[in-house]
Amino acid sequence: MDLNRAFWNKNDGIFFENYLESISGNEKEREFEKRVVNTSLPCLGIKSSQIKQISSEIAKGNFRGFINLWLFNNHTEVLILGELICKIDEFDLFKKLLTKYALLVDNWAACDTLKFKKSGKNKHLFLNLAKEFIGYKEPFVRRIGLRILFKFLDDDNIDEVFRLVESLKSETHYYVNMCASWLLCDAFIKQRKKTLEFLKENKLNDFVLKKTISKCRDSFRVSKEDKDLLLTLKKSICERD
Repeated sequence: MDLNRAFWNKNDGIFFENYLESISGNEKEREFEKRVVNTSLPCLGIKSSQIKQISSEIAKGNFRGFINLWLFNNHTEVLILGELICKIDEFDLFKKLLTKYALLVDNWAACDTLKFKKSGKNKHLFLNLAKEFIGYKEPFVRRIGLRILFKFLDDDNIDEVFRLVESLKSETHYYVNMCASWLLCDAFIKQRKKTLEFLKENKLNDFVLKKTISKCRDSFRVSKEDKDLLLTLKKSICERD
């Protein structure tokens, strides 16, 4: 199918869905994807490399016309839609479409496929968007808010990242807590001293604190000395509990 198009109409959307079905995986691959992703939508078992290639081809043409079709009938379409939304440069339109997308997604993979293009001129807009999303009641909107914060682990913004993660101390959703732990692990690698002090303050819920330490200890980017230090910190936390 020709994916580099100047125009996309409703019939093209139907042809596209048929095309995805024609390259879909077998029943075992579909079931495996659905089990891993844990989505209510049908899964096609299409490899991630193929999905990225499809998105790339669509992006060469009128990808906004494709976005306007808002194909959201299976997990593959959702991933493609998310990747294309992130290619929009105008922040107001990007935010409008991302918010619509975020309110509909129901799984971690649809959040983690997003690649944010933060630059000097829109940096504050992305940070404000992260704050806004973290305040939503929908858990996967909160996860996307945390995903944005991965772009802000620098000297100027690390304290604000800590404050926002701390605001989720009462969080109970597994996939939000896991993303917070992943974020803090990355923060430890990039901002070791400040992150270590933050972890010692113990302002997080137990799951996030312990999972962060576990992720750091599993990372090849963390030294053995720091892994031992974090294990000692984890033991002291458990004793206090």
